[in-house]
Amino acid sequence: MMKGLKVIEVASKEVGTVESPANSNKTKYGKWFGLDGVAWCAIFVSWCYDKAGLNLGPIGFKKGYAGCMTGVAHFTKTKRMTTNPVPGDIVFFDWDNNGRWDHTGIFVKKIDDNFFETIEGNTSATNQSNGGQVQRRRRAFKNVCFAHPPQLD
Repeated sequence: MMKGLKVIEVASKEVGTVESPANSNKTKYGKWFGLDGVAWCAIFVSWCYDKAGLNLGPIGFKKGYAGCMTGVAHFTKTKRMTTNPVPGDIVFFDWDNNGRWDHTGIFVKKIDDNFFETIEGNTSATNQSNGGQVQRRRRAFKNVCFAHPPQLD
């Protein structure tokens, strides 16, 4: 099985998971990471890679990354950014197009020239970046960047 598909398989099983209590940012992902009660989209991505047997290694933290800016800086520095994402790659979102990366998730597949599918932690229809749920999302190829971690090579 392609390594990226293993990451997607792990993430898929988490769809529907919600933080508890609501609006607390408390999750099993945060407990695993050692940083519970904080925004957890990046922690969720790190958890999925780990459970797929592809730990991201230290990216600001021992078990991966907890912040989008840190993730983008790391993958840029290590020359792992890509414009041609494959299943399992990491996507970062800059909602305001202001150079501040706000949210992250896992790239599942391209839908068409304008849209792609993701699985994201800490999102919802009413709060894109801190919505408290793991969801499959349809996203536009706008104000995004993608990273291809070496673990997927």
